[in-house]
Amino acid sequence: QVQVVESGGGEVQAGGSLRLSCTASGLTFSRYAMGWFRQAPGKEREFIAAISRGSSSTLYAESVKGRFTISRDNAKNMVYLQMNSLKPEDTAVYYCAAGSIATRTNAYDYWGQGTQVTVSS
Repeated sequence: QVQVVESGGGEVQAGGSLRLSCTASGLTFSRYAMGWFRQAPGKEREFIAAISRGSSSTLYAESVKGRFTISRDNAKNMVYLQMNSLKPEDTAVYYCAAGSIATRTNAYDYWGQGTQVTVSS
């Protein structure tokens, strides 16, 4: 049974930082690209960042480029999202997913339940 679990969400003031973590079990972690998405109330789920199986390639949404960094540790079955210079518009539920490196939600096979990030002004 595959499980994807995010952690590290919370509330932070604008300009602050958070680091999200995600662990995946029940699959061969190193065979999957990993992605982060987010969904704000009343909006569609949107792509944030993705990283290839061996960390050689990364993708970022324009809205977070230069502020967010995705990384992974295959030895620990972990993927991270370092978020700096946070803005109120970054407020959303953040989801971690395992699949193929892409910006499309349907490229990912397994999803976590999400972790809330709230950025106050």
